Amino acid sequence: MSISINGIKCYNSVNEFQFGRFIIMKNFFVDYRISEEEMFNLRKLDCNVIKCPKCELLYDAVDGHPDMLLNITGEKRLVVHRNIDQGFLGYLGLLGFDAALSRKTISDSYPYDVILNAVNLKDIFIHNLKHTDGNLMAAAEGKLLINVSQGYTKCSCAVVSDHALITSDRSIQRALTDTDIDVLLLPPGDILLPGLDYGFIGGTCGLIDEKHMAFYGDLAFYSYGKEVLEFLKKHDVEPISLRRGKLADRGSILGFII
Repeated sequence: MSISINGIKCYNSVNEFQFGRFIIMKNFFVDYRISEEEMFNLRKLDCNVIKCPKCELLYDAVDGHPDMLLNITGEKRLVVHRNIDQGFLGYLGLLGFDAALSRKTISDSYPYDVILNAVNLKDIFIHNLKHTDGNLMAAAEGKLLINVSQGYTKCSCAVVSDHALITSDRSIQRALTDTDIDVLLLPPGDILLPGLDYGFIGGTCGLIDEKHMAFYGDLAFYSYGKEVLEFLKKHDVEPISLRRGKLADRGSILGFII
């Protein structure tokens, strides 16, 4: 059975988009606390949803956030925190992923909780480089390295493309001034993150292909939704709401599109 989303035929049975003769498999990492509605709507988009297991070394608010637990470094390659559940690591192997372990041990105290929380673009790597895990840094070899003061870099950034991102962090915006990355700077707040005062924009969403970004919530309920919608339109990306209601930070939706 297939469905059509904006002219793209999606095959529910095998989790793949088909563009002409090319087939693109899609696998996405999400927090283990994703709601049933959000899970259902992601699967309707033919996403193979992979729940990150709870990490007992982190505090409750973020203990399943993909952007805290792993970083995608290339085609079917990623770095995961070294104490990841072994059953989960085996599952990644069965799916054909090449998962390297971090050198550092993740913990609930800063900066050891941010060792993998970098923005890793095609040609640019953005993080507080003093705290980047060594194996993740090695995987970024050959890229332009941009140091920022914000250790929660990926949490703070919604990546719209390799040349566009959204953030509420001025230090990230300033650091990207001399690059070709278009930055939308928003005020902080108005994002749900149980256990903390508010969440980050990067943790509310993720690209599911080059033209579609899925959100945990609906931009119509976000104080700065209009600005986000205009920015997405500027970059030819369409938002998809996984549920109605305010945006929630569940950690970035991280995926392979290969």
